[in-house]
Amino acid sequence: MKKFICILFIAWIFTFHLTAQQWYAADWASIDSRPVPQWFTDAKFGIFVCWGIYSVPAWGPLPADGAGVYDCYAEWYWWKLLDRQNRVNHLFADFHNNNYGENFQYRDFVKDFKCGMFNPDDWAKLFKEAGARYVVFTTKYHDGFAMWPDNHSWNWNVMDAGPRRDLTGDLTAAVKKEGLHMGFYYSLYEWFNPLYRNNLEKYVDDHMIPQMKDLVNRYTPDIIWPDGEWDHPSGAWKSTEFLAWLYNESPVKSTVVVNDRWGSETRGKHGGVYTTEYDLVHSDNMKEIKIDHPWEECRGIGNSFGYNRNEKLSDYSTSEQLVHLLVEKTAMGGNLLLNVGPTADGRIPVIMQQRLTDMGNWLKINGEAIYATTSWDVARQSDINAFFTVKGNDLYVIFTKYPDKTVTVRNVGKKPTGITLLGSNATVNYSYRGKNVTITPPALSPADNPCEYAWVFKLSGFN
Repeated sequence: MKKFICILFIAWIFTFHLTAQQWYAADWASIDSRPVPQWFTDAKFGIFVCWGIYSVPAWGPLPADGAGVYDCYAEWYWWKLLDRQNRVNHLFADFHNNNYGENFQYRDFVKDFKCGMFNPDDWAKLFKEAGARYVVFTTKYHDGFAMWPDNHSWNWNVMDAGPRRDLTGDLTAAVKKEGLHMGFYYSLYEWFNPLYRNNLEKYVDDHMIPQMKDLVNRYTPDIIWPDGEWDHPSGAWKSTEFLAWLYNESPVKSTVVVNDRWGSETRGKHGGVYTTEYDLVHSDNMKEIKIDHPWEECRGIGNSFGYNRNEKLSDYSTSEQLVHLLVEKTAMGGNLLLNVGPTADGRIPVIMQQRLTDMGNWLKINGEAIYATTSWDVARQSDINAFFTVKGNDLYVIFTKYPDKTVTVRNVGKKPTGITLLGSNATVNYSYRGKNVTITPPALSPADNPCEYAWVFKLSGFN
């Protein structure tokens, strides 16, 4: 009996210890100790959806107008409309006054945000066919308009005005039905909210944190993706307090992923996944940096996140460029979060659908070189136009240009047991000497070319 009681006591102590390890204090040292859930680092590719009131005017300047990276964002319409300190911002006011008149207010656009063509099932199927494994939806942008029936934003949410429909709930249900992970973008600050401007602490306590908890409890998202954190340090936003609740008490405490946008000092330092945007974080160029911590590049197919009807074909990345972008970020150990900007009536522009479909077709052939892979000792060998990923004992050599002659991969640990070209039955001849593998690529014709944009050679048993 004593032995049985002793065993029970030891088991209780062990269980208590494990439970105690999973409790996170409201400070960055504790919060940062929580690992990013594995599902995210395996997923590699997600779709960001930037949609809201700004999708009605749907306008922003272009690089041809002298606009910089952040000047092109059509979703900043309201702010830029009122900020005329530089020439580029003045273009917003010129466009607005010429098309709507000086007395037309930004809030008046809500009457045209009807979303009558919005079909969440179609969106979710497109995202799945694109090969994405998760979606991040804009639940509230900096203009404060809530894309769910939020009682903290009276008459400035989708149930009280505009579509009078729970856009967040409908899309969440559709995305989860397709087996994808669902995430929420949420802007911590609101440009013109009087409470935010006059009483930050009350705004955080009575508006911001209740909104975020409502989203989590109501929809159980897999990702919380804040933004607009730069106005104040994380202490003012009470970020660690919210994250402690999220990790300890929320219904998604074991599975949820967060980013690093929790305060003016946190990007690339605190939170969960580190984020870059058009290869920038705090204006530093991250393009050539291989980051060991889980990270994610976020950008649009065009220059803007919100739909910009001013953009031309030349402003959109080609399918080839997007596949190469996914390959590059994966080889560097990161994820790609690629944005689409729907129209005000709820359509994903056909050009964006085409780009996503092309990426999905490529991933159907080559996905094993992307999903659940890790980076190799080197991300890229420029002289052969190749990137590298690893899974188990297999090395994937991803050529962004199909080699027309023999190519040599340097510093391979040991001779591979075999090399194959994904999607093809063609024989791949190779030799191994001095830790270098020389590959003779098979000749391909249009009839037996397995894919477009990038080609993957799998080196089995290389490690």
